[in-house]
Amino acid sequence: MPVRSLTLALLLLVQTAHAQTAPPAPARLDARAAQAIITGCVAHATGRNQSHGIAVVDAGGHLVASLRMDGNGYGIMDFALTKAGAAAAWGFPTAGMEEAARRTPGFAYAPYVVTVGGGVPVFSADGRERIGAVGVSGEAPADDVACAEAGIRAAGLRLARAG
Repeated sequence: MPVRSLTLALLLLVQTAHAQTAPPAPARLDARAAQAIITGCVAHATGRNQSHGIAVVDAGGHLVASLRMDGNGYGIMDFALTKAGAAAAWGFPTAGMEEAARRTPGFAYAPYVVTVGGGVPVFSADGRERIGAVGVSGEAPADDVACAEAGIRAAGLRLARAG
């Protein structure tokens, strides 16, 4: 066997072995998943005659996709993005931040704390990784939460870590 063929065969063998032992690539919240979340939120809201501002962020709190449904003002989108950023930063829903602020002195004054429901973290489909968050605003906090959760489920993602 010529040296070049042997070298190529060896390289292919090493790459195949590495591919079989390498850990899986981390899950991430990409544009397709963010759009699926928004589509699920809109379907949920439309069925209830509601209108929301919806912001989907990655794990670092960076905006991936957003939608301001008809009938909402400018401030609604800002609040949706703030809720999403809070849930991404802390890893738990903003609906629980009010209680956390009561139990933990100073937490209410920490960065990215929002004590109004509507910010919900997003976990990968297998529930192993937190990949982002959704912030929803424009209706009552319980309705904002329900909309965010419906969008996450519609995208085939999870609301909490598998455990």
